[in-house]
Amino acid sequence: MTGKTERTPLITVITPTHNRRETVLRAVESVLSQSMPRLEHIVVDDGSTDGTEAALARISDPRLIYVGAKWRGANAARNAGIERARAPVVTFLDSDDVYLPHRLERTLARFDDDPSLEVLISSYVSLKSGRVTNCINPEAFVSPTMLERTLVAQTIFIAGTAITARREALLAIGGYDSDITRMQDRELLLRLARRFGAQLSGDIDWTKYNSQNSISRRRSGYVEAYANLMDKHPHIARSYPHIPPYMISRQIIADVLRGRLPEAFEGYMANRSSKALGYSLPELINGYVCGRRWRRDLYTEFRNKFGARPA
Repeated sequence: MTGKTERTPLITVITPTHNRRETVLRAVESVLSQSMPRLEHIVVDDGSTDGTEAALARISDPRLIYVGAKWRGANAARNAGIERARAPVVTFLDSDDVYLPHRLERTLARFDDDPSLEVLISSYVSLKSGRVTNCINPEAFVSPTMLERTLVAQTIFIAGTAITARREALLAIGGYDSDITRMQDRELLLRLARRFGAQLSGDIDWTKYNSQNSISRRRSGYVEAYANLMDKHPHIARSYPHIPPYMISRQIIADVLRGRLPEAFEGYMANRSSKALGYSLPELINGYVCGRRWRRDLYTEFRNKFGARPA
């Protein structure tokens, strides 16, 4: 093929970044060295002041596209990338993560083999505090209903870099919610689950590095973030009444067991002051017992059907 068709990328990688010059360079290298070369990598710089722009400018590869501005957070930056994407399939790479060499080739093959596929969730290796964890999902296609249930119960492994979707599907749901600063990947997938199922892939194709400044790494703020998620998806409390108090109580119990009593009290009070939550202590206890049972039963159902591993 020649001309415009030859130059059009088959898949777009989107990376939001802010003051992570060294790790974003590592991420970019993992993309540009992929076994499938027909790609574009859009790096959306959310106001970095550490020389990120100059460092990326030294990379003379036309497949790398730098977009610089102040985007009001990573989700707005991701949406800017989705808008600019030229490929029909869009995938993501956080600026502190790394693709394995076969990531894009095998991902694109999934979409080529199944024209009806809209969403793919892959597996990965997580590196945190010197510990290596294989986060492997079962090889299975899950319906929209099952996808929502597994997201609510947190029985599959998800992360931003694990998500690939057709661009039109992302545009149809409005992309990422810029009001969400934590649990944004779960929130995105919950909205995708209203329309689409998802293919889970057991193929480990990327490495997750848990940076010190990662929002998801912080212990504080979990309850507030979960309340924000429930505020966006109030049907969860109606359809799965034991799960929100289970998730909150589980976090509080973990803090207590680790001696983080101020954090446990802070989480309880954040729950009480939230319109989306507001659970009393008896409600949290009952939710923990019932929610744990429901989650275990769902995992058993999922394992029997798909051979899932616990998340």
